[in-house]
Amino acid sequence: MRRPSVGRDHLEFDLGSLAGVSDRGLRHPRNEDAMAVSLQRTRSGPVALAVVCDGVSTAGRPDEASLAAANAAVRALAAAVRASTASDEALVAGTAAARRAVADVADRSADLPATTIVSAVVTAVAITVCWVGDSRAYWLPAEPGSAELDVAHARLLTRDDSVAEELIAVGALTEAEAAVSPHAHVLTRWLGPSASNAEPHTARFEPRGPGILLLCSDGLWNYQPGAAGLAAQAAPGALTSLSRTAAGLLEFAIGAGGEDNITIVLAAFPPS
Repeated sequence: MRRPSVGRDHLEFDLGSLAGVSDRGLRHPRNEDAMAVSLQRTRSGPVALAVVCDGVSTAGRPDEASLAAANAAVRALAAAVRASTASDEALVAGTAAARRAVADVADRSADLPATTIVSAVVTAVAITVCWVGDSRAYWLPAEPGSAELDVAHARLLTRDDSVAEELIAVGALTEAEAAVSPHAHVLTRWLGPSASNAEPHTARFEPRGPGILLLCSDGLWNYQPGAAGLAAQAAPGALTSLSRTAAGLLEFAIGAGGEDNITIVLAAFPPS
């Protein structure tokens, strides 16, 4: 039985072309994830901004770190987009603002907080993502001429900063072995004063047609890491209601065990 939601235990929003949910899950005493979004009007059309952060539970004050990072990142992103900054530069600036925010949390105590971050800028032309850690971004395309998702062509847009990912890269583990490895969630990069290497990655993608960008913490993808599998979970009515789709993905993660905090943000492409 789930306890009643308190504070950040369960949060959700629906802006039409942007929707999301963040939930404590079944095992954690609090929600250490955070999300932040913004819709901006520019001369070239609407721009959707989204950020998901997952506080590192083994570090100090992870809930404060994730919330400070998400809020700082989306504010910096919005300012950069309004100033017509290129998407990749805006995302790097947003991540730098998030890093400073986590440092401010550390300055207020003797703890060493840490968080992951994945963020995105969605324009009418392209999707640009930026990340540090193992929170992920997926592209879920629509079937050409259809209102349904093209499950077969869904793809992962990010690459985890984790020991498991490094072992896959050198051929020491297969993806299936990495999924059950004790190293699967051992981070090699994060935001926080204890991070010696926290330079963000960026990637730009120009979709050929409409679809959905999914940002999520590992509380979701740990139960279904494959892009096709997540697209299949999201598929029924995904392009009709992003908020219902986010709720459905949350229920999938809860039903699969809900061992971690779960955060899901969906952004329509093109934005409206």
